[in-house]
Amino acid sequence: MEDTLVKICGLTELNDVMDAIEMGADYLGFNFYPDSPRYLPPEQAKILFEEIPTNIAKVGVFVNEDIDYVLDVAVDLDLDLLQFHGDEPAEVLNRLGRPWYKAFRMKDETVLAEIPQYECDWILADAYSEKAYGGTGLTAQWDLVREAEKLGKKIILAGGLTPDNIGIAVAALHPMMVDVASGVECEPGKKDRLKMEMFIQRAKSGAFR
Repeated sequence: MEDTLVKICGLTELNDVMDAIEMGADYLGFNFYPDSPRYLPPEQAKILFEEIPTNIAKVGVFVNEDIDYVLDVAVDLDLDLLQFHGDEPAEVLNRLGRPWYKAFRMKDETVLAEIPQYECDWILADAYSEKAYGGTGLTAQWDLVREAEKLGKKIILAGGLTPDNIGIAVAALHPMMVDVASGVECEPGKKDRLKMEMFIQRAKSGAFR
């Protein structure tokens, strides 16, 4: 079985980006949702991206944003993937013409009916919260994640993952990728180097401790 891939999300500072790369992160996530405490203005991202090796995939996170604006940012920043974390309709995303995937907040079984409408190979399974679209620290309902995988999508597991529970999560669900933001932070948008190191190591080894 291949190692689980790791995405470190909500990055805002160069030193955290470089630490994530050094520790073995496979994907780097940048939040372009202005209401997020991890918001990174595109003009700042452009400066930051100059320091990132081209072999590390950059993911742009958007929430209910104008699609023309999203595409402008994607082209300008040369984003490798687009993550849609809001209520974006399938008919809009399915004709994007760029690599993308949709995040689903696993509230109840009704979400399982929505997933097949989106013509992406991957989905991100996140926790449901009435207060925010992500980065809440809440844990996704793992039973629903298992049902979502049966729909033929590769799973990116998010929601409440930390260095303490990531080994259990990988062993239980075997996701293609895990995604973490708040679980490796000392404050929103500021990463903790040791937490990142522990998280990535345990995600890739499936270690419980």
